[in-house]
Amino acid sequence: MNIYRRSGSLFLIIFLILNGASILFTSRALQAQWLLNDLLPQGFSLQVNHRSRYEFMDDEFRANQTDQTDIIAFRTLVHGRIQLPAGFTVGGELQDSRTTVDSNALLNTTIVNSAELLRAYLEYNRPDTLDGNLTIQAGRMTLDVGSRRFVSRNRFRNTINSFTGIDINWHSTAGLNGLHLRGFWTLPVIRLPDTPALLYQNKTVFDEEGFDLQLWGIFAATNISRYGRGELFVFGLHEQNLPGNPAQNRQLFTPGFRIFRAPAASNIDYELESAFQIGRSRASPTDYRTLEHFAHFYHLEIGFTLPIGWSPRIAALYDFASGDENPDDGNNGRFDTLFGSRRFDFGPTGIYGALSRTNMHSPGLRLQFIPNTRLNAAVDYRALWLASDRDTWGNSGLRDESGRSGSFVGSQIDTRIQWQLLPGNMDIELGYTHFFSGQFMHQAPNAAHRDDINYFYTQATVSF
Repeated sequence: MNIYRRSGSLFLIIFLILNGASILFTSRALQAQWLLNDLLPQGFSLQVNHRSRYEFMDDEFRANQTDQTDIIAFRTLVHGRIQLPAGFTVGGELQDSRTTVDSNALLNTTIVNSAELLRAYLEYNRPDTLDGNLTIQAGRMTLDVGSRRFVSRNRFRNTINSFTGIDINWHSTAGLNGLHLRGFWTLPVIRLPDTPALLYQNKTVFDEEGFDLQLWGIFAATNISRYGRGELFVFGLHEQNLPGNPAQNRQLFTPGFRIFRAPAASNIDYELESAFQIGRSRASPTDYRTLEHFAHFYHLEIGFTLPIGWSPRIAALYDFASGDENPDDGNNGRFDTLFGSRRFDFGPTGIYGALSRTNMHSPGLRLQFIPNTRLNAAVDYRALWLASDRDTWGNSGLRDESGRSGSFVGSQIDTRIQWQLLPGNMDIELGYTHFFSGQFMHQAPNAAHRDDINYFYTQATVSF
């Protein structure tokens, strides 16, 4: 199926959704969100979310790959909850993520995970515990922690990270500067199938978890007077290589901190996050050397929102994530972002995802607009250098172990606009990203495509 037929298919999808919405939602729905919960008895909750997205990239930046790629990706989420006596709630969420693709698309489990149980949990809430609210959730769940750079429930990506374990949260209600304490221990869920043949067929194979991969975390946050909010955290990842299931044998500890102040009119906002990573790992699942692991990461952002129409905000950005300086020294300096999201920092993922939180230093600028409560837009510029010119560029597979290809990968302009057609029930989003290739892309020995990259997406999301 060529790009024109795919474009026509997506626009047909959007047209049908809009027509269905015009029938389903009356004029009242343009002013008030319509929810399935309004039809259910007290104590029951049901939410349905469906997203259809078309993506097109005119060529591949990944190692030894070339040719244009386009897909139509669908994601449907159904989440139900039932309140039980004594503060208990039982809940579950189904995820169906699938796609239609041409054979040249590089599919993986970030795009396809059909007919899967994303969440199945028991939750306990007690509002008066040590001057705060206590919430305990156990079972299969999704997690958003702090900035979401290390542990997150994915938003843009077509599939969502899931974890099985226990998550304990306590929020103060009697002063204490908004103190929030959190601890969790989980088994990250491995999405299946993971073979190209089954992914292309959108086959359903139930996901699984095991004690060979464990993730835990301790998190604390509090207000810092009038200067914003601060967070302290440490995450642990423990991975074991098993027969028939090669892994990097990561034994990683990631302590860090974050201080930030949210954007507001006529105010300077900022964010500083830093994390270190220590432990042991392998350079790859097929490299059986155990390496000493030491890596580090920094994010810095300073912005200002003008008190005028459209509330324009301009921000300066900088991200650094270490790479492996020397592939032969018995050490691994490549930062691992664990289960974090990156769309909000580095642009779209999906079939694109050129920038990732490893082996990079990247300054940038961001300009955001909010013309009204139903429309927002942003333009980002990023320049990208390798932190280590002998290590791999992100997840691309491009590498020159000699370092002679240089460190400047290129620069990226990312634009996006989101329109809440029916607030709370339907939104439309468009995005275009252009990557200007630099010296490293031109000279890396395993680069199959050395020119600029264009990426485009359009999506419609319906929730009720």
